Amino acid sequence: MKTGTRRLRGNETLRRMVRETRVSGDSLVYPLFIREGSGIEEELPSLPGQARYSPDTVAKGIDTALNAGARSFLLFGIPETKDERGSGACDDDGVIQQALRNIKRAFGDAAYLITDVCLCEYTTHGHCGLIRGGAVDNDATLPLLSRTAVSHARSGADMVAPSAMMDGTVAAVRAALDAEGFKGIPIMSYAAKYASAFYGPFREAAGSAPRFGDRKTYQMDYHNGKEALKRIEIDIGEGADIVIVKPALPCLDIIHTASQRIKLPIAGYSVSGEYAMIKAAAARGFIDEYNTMCESAVAVFRAGADILITYFAKELAGAIRKGDIG
Repeated sequence: MKTGTRRLRGNETLRRMVRETRVSGDSLVYPLFIREGSGIEEELPSLPGQARYSPDTVAKGIDTALNAGARSFLLFGIPETKDERGSGACDDDGVIQQALRNIKRAFGDAAYLITDVCLCEYTTHGHCGLIRGGAVDNDATLPLLSRTAVSHARSGADMVAPSAMMDGTVAAVRAALDAEGFKGIPIMSYAAKYASAFYGPFREAAGSAPRFGDRKTYQMDYHNGKEALKRIEIDIGEGADIVIVKPALPCLDIIHTASQRIKLPIAGYSVSGEYAMIKAAAARGFIDEYNTMCESAVAVFRAGADILITYFAKELAGAIRKGDIG
């Protein structure tokens, strides 16, 4: 007997009714770059349609996204001054700390603020941890990451997202937050973060490319899948509340397998290179930007992600409101 699958495609209302994968604007996270200074709003050549703001102008970027239907934000700081220790990351008057206070004053709880906890944007060498003897010193880095997370929470962060890929980071950050009275601040861990060529536009936007070597000693080899699952399990055991798989589209297999094995929410990070490829191909007329954006986003959720971090958050929120991917 033939099934009724074809009949379920009969009209648009019915197609939406029986969709297996549902997407909500609440599941989108919009990355924003904040540069130290004032009066800054500058477009990013490597990420068309995206901008760097200063702490006093970032409210404009937040307001535009909120009006589009995206309410969660992942904040990346770009300081004016860097040093070997990345000390600006944990400065209570640092660029992210200023931005957090300004955004919370302007929008209160209407904007949900997640902060990237890393050192690469703040160090002169561009690595995610302290350098000792020409290599990253994992254990010496943990106290700085912990102090950064506490400083963000003190300034108004709703969630922290440690991304340095140092072993033991989640445990150290959780202990530091709890000790300072921030037991209610969740941790979204970059648990499976591959050493990927897809990060290029971000590194240009954030000024965070390493000055020597690469990050393959602490980020993951993209040949490895079992390692990703092990790292996810370790971070959950240390207290992570949400785990990130990054980049998203090249790692749909990791997202899917992890979704079958763990109970915590999974965030797929559709990174700068994924966004830039769609933008560049669309600009040349090779693809339809809107439909490619929608299809790519749904693929991440279909694989098993609960959250999508994406530079297309505003546009996707609009597509959800229209019912194109809702």
